[in-house]
Amino acid sequence: MKLQSQSPIKSLGRRAFLKNGALVLSGLTFPALRRQVSGAFDTNQRGAVRIGLVTDLHYADKPPAGSRHYRETLAKLKEAATQFHSDRPDFVVFQGDLIDSGKSLAQEKTHLQTVVNAISAIPFPKYYVLGNHCVDQLTKNEFLQGVGQKESFYSFDRNGYHFVVLDSCFKSDGTPYGRKNFKWTDANIPSEELSWLQVDLKQTMLPTIVFAHQPLDLKDTDAHAVKNSSKVRNVLEQSGKVTAVFQGHSHHNKYSEIKGIHYCTLVAMVEGSGLDNNGYSSLDVYEDGSLVLNGFRKQKDYHWS
Repeated sequence: MKLQSQSPIKSLGRRAFLKNGALVLSGLTFPALRRQVSGAFDTNQRGAVRIGLVTDLHYADKPPAGSRHYRETLAKLKEAATQFHSDRPDFVVFQGDLIDSGKSLAQEKTHLQTVVNAISAIPFPKYYVLGNHCVDQLTKNEFLQGVGQKESFYSFDRNGYHFVVLDSCFKSDGTPYGRKNFKWTDANIPSEELSWLQVDLKQTMLPTIVFAHQPLDLKDTDAHAVKNSSKVRNVLEQSGKVTAVFQGHSHHNKYSEIKGIHYCTLVAMVEGSGLDNNGYSSLDVYEDGSLVLNGFRKQKDYHWS
């Protein structure tokens, strides 16, 4: 069941156009991997890879603050799990800020355990992106152990596509976030991770999709941006293999295209009260290079063709 499909964005990049009422964005092509198909492109068909996407859950057992309704995340997550049961993604990516601040380290660990228990109702492989709120009081190792993941940045392949998960939760001096030792406006990808990214992209021959928490398409001076985002974008662009970047952190739908790469900021699950204000999505990655993001509730739809 499709819930409150959103209208296309109003300001489109030079590679975007409208087709049959849907927003279509031209992505990178990889001729060796493309399969010629006859007839019109059918976005209802399952892609070579299907991915569930959720970001900025901010679960915490505490009263609402402003537009953030922390306790309601569990009900919203349950709805997303029901949709994923229907969509049957190959895996689900949680793109950061799984939890919000607790009054103590013990309470924050309880928040993590509670939301991980809720996520366990989703019977598909899960990948986690570190967000700044994930390590407000926890260390990165504590968070990773809590979600059952070994690394904070890594890559993997699935059905002819390469996927990269980045970790921008480092201070400008390279110190990892943890135990309230950081300001959320000082997000960086350190030189070691940047070097790893260069090597990783050089070694793969596959078209690539990147998952991040803090946005990579903003100016380095923007409060929500990765402070060395221009350097990161240069690595992505020089590889010639990255089609799209999916990110969160700023809580609002946003799209931009920079030098042939699509940057899609996903809406936060925590914003607003009630299921009408939920937000999550299902991404289909097709053999011909097309990407279709089906958004639910407050999440917009995007089509890359």
